[in-house]
Amino acid sequence: MAKVKITQIKSGIKRTERQKQTLVALGIKKMHNAVEKEATPAVQGMIDKVAHLLKVENI
Repeated sequence: MAKVKITQIKSGIKRTERQKQTLVALGIKKMHNAVEKEATPAVQGMIDKVAHLLKVENI
């Protein structure tokens, strides 16, 4: 399965609680720190929900 590198580029402040929880579920702790995840359908769905806050790169 492919891997993706996910980086938060916009703040989660003033976002809905659901979007904040999605960022936590993706494992993102701080701005500009990257995490690597397997590109499963569940992870891809979470990325789609908060795509406006993230930068996603295929590895």
